[in-house]
Parts: sequence; C-alpha cells; structure tokens
Amino acid sequence: VQLQASGGGLVQAGGSLRLSCAASGRTFSGYDLAWFRQAPGQEREFVAAFRSGNAITYYQDSVKGRFAMTRDNAKNTMYLQMNNLKREDTAVYYCAVRPRAVLNTLRLESSYPYWGQGTLVTVSS
Repeated sequence: VQLQASGGGLVQAGGSLRLSCAASGRTFSGYDLAWFRQAPGQEREFVAAFRSGNAITYYQDSVKGRFAMTRDNAKNTMYLQMNNLKREDTAVYYCAVRPRAVLNTLRLESSYPYWGQGTLVTVSS
C-alpha cells in the first residue's frame, strides 16, 4: 500500500484545513486507518483512527469536537477535517494504515506498517 498525504499549509488560529491521504495498491476494505502527528521536538502522537472491525472512529482528547476523520472508499482516500485550529496543532501530519487488528493497539504507531510521507500544518497566532 502506498499513501500520499496532502493538504497541509499555513493557517491562522481558529481556521480550518482538510488533509487528504490517497492510497494506491489496494482498497481500504479490511484496513484500519489512522492519522498521527509530530510537532517540532516532540514524539509522534496519535490523532485519530477509524477501526474497520467496528466502524468506529477514535480521537485524541485534544482534538475531539474539532477534528473529523472521514473516508471515501470509492476514491481510496481518507480525510482529516481540522476546524478551530490552535497553535499547538502545528505539526507534520502522517496518515497510516494497517490490516484490521485489535482495538488496544489502535493508537500505537508501531502497529501500522504503511505510512504516508507527511504534510506540514502550521498554525499561526
């Protein structure tokens, strides 16, 4: 599976961006989909994930109510709609996928074998 992330950019605090991640090589069927991010000088962290086994999307607490993860199976593309952006959302955002797996590893980056190249989101005050 090859993933291509796009949609990052510079936005003012309170603004919105939509990230996209297009997959080639196979469809999303039977795969868990996720977004992670890595802020400058920080470890990469979980942002959101869709678990295919129960069709539920999970979010990091700090983005709940502001970010929404969706997917278009026909286009093999997943999205991260980010609203009311804050300076602390500044990071490189990565999309990742893995074959369907157990829930308790959903937030672990090591459980995802396929990664996009990352797209930079910069939120200014």
